[in-house]
Amino acid sequence: MAPPSPVLALSLGEPAGIGPDITLAAWLLRDARHLPAFFATGDAELLRRRAALLGLDIPVRECTPEDAAAVFSHALPIVPAGPSATAAPGRPDATSATAACAAIDSAVALVKAGRAAAVVTNPISKAVLYADGFAFPGHTEYLAHLAGTPALRPVMMIWSPELAVVPATIHVPLSEVSRLFTRELLIETARITAHDLRQRFGIAAPRLAICGLNPHAGEDGTLGREDEDVTRPAVEALRQAGIDARGPLPADTLFHAAARRTYDAAIGAYHDQVLAPAKALAFDRAVNVTLGLPFVRTSPDHGTAFDLAGTGRADPSSLIEALRLARQLAERDAANAAHHLLSERQPLHAEPG
Repeated sequence: MAPPSPVLALSLGEPAGIGPDITLAAWLLRDARHLPAFFATGDAELLRRRAALLGLDIPVRECTPEDAAAVFSHALPIVPAGPSATAAPGRPDATSATAACAAIDSAVALVKAGRAAAVVTNPISKAVLYADGFAFPGHTEYLAHLAGTPALRPVMMIWSPELAVVPATIHVPLSEVSRLFTRELLIETARITAHDLRQRFGIAAPRLAICGLNPHAGEDGTLGREDEDVTRPAVEALRQAGIDARGPLPADTLFHAAARRTYDAAIGAYHDQVLAPAKALAFDRAVNVTLGLPFVRTSPDHGTAFDLAGTGRADPSSLIEALRLARQLAERDAANAAHHLLSERQPLHAEPG
């Protein structure tokens, strides 16, 4: 089997958001920031209109994934996907949802076919997608659907050099967290996190800090039973399985510098419990990574920022970090695959002399 392409597939995201803006800005910084080659998926005319609006003299060239690396040095390569996107900056329209999904579909299909090394996704608007009948809670769940592995449960990680965090429940109302936060969910989330930290991030023995759901991790059950009935038994089961997990730990003392040195990733019960400190520490450098997928997927850690679209004020830093991390993870995936293939070819026992 031929090795996968080293080029990254970048979906344009919500057409009315800042995805096109930061894609253009990242390409302009390709040499200064030593970016890996990437191609966009989506509507080429949308990119050209946005470049003109921003006053950027950037050639946008339609091409195949195989030609993208050669094009990347002198033009922004784009593999056309889906219908024309007519939305103006900050104003989603009837084409927005279809165009955003088509760009994601194309990027995933090309990676699965070995024509790109990893998927990087620009932000989408869940509200716009829901209004169009989108049946998934968000990007993460949609990517698992496209992966074609229905038994797989994807896990969201927000990663930065300062802090890596994983929410056990993701895009659900806070009022639902207690019901959804189960031992099984926490154990599965931690196992997937530990696996990908080993395989893709190269951490031989990942250390996981498990946040308590309640203040002070429940104060031995006096502030709610969830941490005694769910978190503590889950941590014990993880430790018995050989995973270095600690908890339940009070979330309010888990994110200062000294505490962060004691673990490789913190797993929280709900979205804002762990994403708030991660974004406070590294908003411009944090990257959204989907764990548990059969391919690498990263994304900026921010949203569509409709108010910034088309203004020239959108910061591409998080997208740049997402591109860099995608390359690193894809390279490790490829190295692991090559090692596995080599191992399969080795005889289990020496041939008789």
